Amino acid sequence: MGNNVQNFRESLMMSKAELARKAGLSTLTIDRVEAGRPCRLDTKRKILLALGLRITDKDQVFSVAAMARARAARDSETERPGPS
Repeated sequence: MGNNVQNFRESLMMSKAELARKAGLSTLTIDRVEAGRPCRLDTKRKILLALGLRITDKDQVFSVAAMARARAARDSETERPGPS
């Protein structure tokens, strides 16, 4: 299972190191979370708050449905033809 942590972080133009610092976590933990590895609820809470989100936004970042929507949006962007 994956998540949208990397998508949200990159949309904020935030590095992994910056997210880790703001969340009070290690960059290794951020790497693991972005890779879809399981993590504690407290880690998810710290990441959400560091991204400037509310706890109630958790499903946008950590749900399977959100991942499917993000992948579909990313795929549709790569399929668009460039300017002629």
